[in-house]
Amino acid sequence: MDIASLKKIVLFILLFSTANYSFGQSIQLSKNTQVSVLTCGTGNESYSLFGHTAIRVHDTVNGIDVVYNYGAFDFNTPNFVMKFIKGDLQYFAVADSYPDFINQYQYEKRSVYEQELNIPSSLKQKLFDNLNTSLASGESHYTYKFIDKNCTSMVVDIINKTLDTTAIVKNADTDITYRTILYPYFDNHFYEKLGTSIIFGKKVDGLGTQLFLPFELQKSLKKVTFQNHPLAQENKTLLEFENEVPDSWWNNIYTYILFLGFMVLINKKSIDLFYLILIAVMGMFFTFVGFYSSHLELGYNYNILLFNPTLVGLLYFYWTKNKKGIYNLALFNILSLGIYFFVVINKAHFLLVLPLIITNGIILVRMAMQNKKRIPIII
Repeated sequence: MDIASLKKIVLFILLFSTANYSFGQSIQLSKNTQVSVLTCGTGNESYSLFGHTAIRVHDTVNGIDVVYNYGAFDFNTPNFVMKFIKGDLQYFAVADSYPDFINQYQYEKRSVYEQELNIPSSLKQKLFDNLNTSLASGESHYTYKFIDKNCTSMVVDIINKTLDTTAIVKNADTDITYRTILYPYFDNHFYEKLGTSIIFGKKVDGLGTQLFLPFELQKSLKKVTFQNHPLAQENKTLLEFENEVPDSWWNNIYTYILFLGFMVLINKKSIDLFYLILIAVMGMFFTFVGFYSSHLELGYNYNILLFNPTLVGLLYFYWTKNKKGIYNLALFNILSLGIYFFVVINKAHFLLVLPLIITNGIILVRMAMQNKKRIPIII
């Protein structure tokens, strides 16, 4: 978020808080107020692949039409990238006028759906007050976690807090893993799918029992009841666009297979070394973020059996011309690769990493054979 946008949001909040009321006085909503959950469609940018969730408060009597969303962050945060990797980047809620909000999604050609909440006026007022208190007090600031704390889970939390019960829970797709749930969102984004598959560890192989995606919340709201009636009304379409298929000559499975095929068929020691060192460097990065980051999704990453950091030792063994060292290291990684195969064979990303398993296996076997000590035959 740039400075200009942040100033605009702060100005809107101040104007909204003071219009026709003294500063700090609570606005009393009319009986005509509508409170709803907005589910925003996916986009082709990395930040928009999973959609977005927000809360709308619309009161025609008081001239209020405001949208609260918990997905804001400041790009000017010092050490932004390292904080994001570390998992202590602060996100926060912002309030924007509904026309500005909807115009942004109109511009981005992303669908927006609305589910009005069937709750009494007193609870609408309570939710409205909770939202404003959250913004004013800083309670809306939170440390982002991909599954455990995001724009969707924060909306669920504040609604449940208002209702004084855990009314909204996940009630669909609880028998499949988080990794499986995520996969459809990566259609036509091959390398994003591959990247998340290899950097995410054991946590995303657990059953997806937590609400963490906007369309999961939308689906769950259809089944939630509160005070013996449905919590949300039927889904209403505010904007609808067909998802545009991104046109990329490189972001597809064909360049992936072509690259790996080239690595196998070229059959040169220098190319084999380059490939395995590249694999090792990626493995070192996965190991680093697994220990450094507080994102639990990145921990216990068994994919380092495929992207094995020990392969960096090849540089030393090649430099010292230690054929025995190369041979033993190749055998160790072949064994690791065999273990990895059986670990992922029942995982959602097995077919995605299978070409890498095959490529690594061929190159490692070739390297072992090239450096195996020949036994002299005495006649």
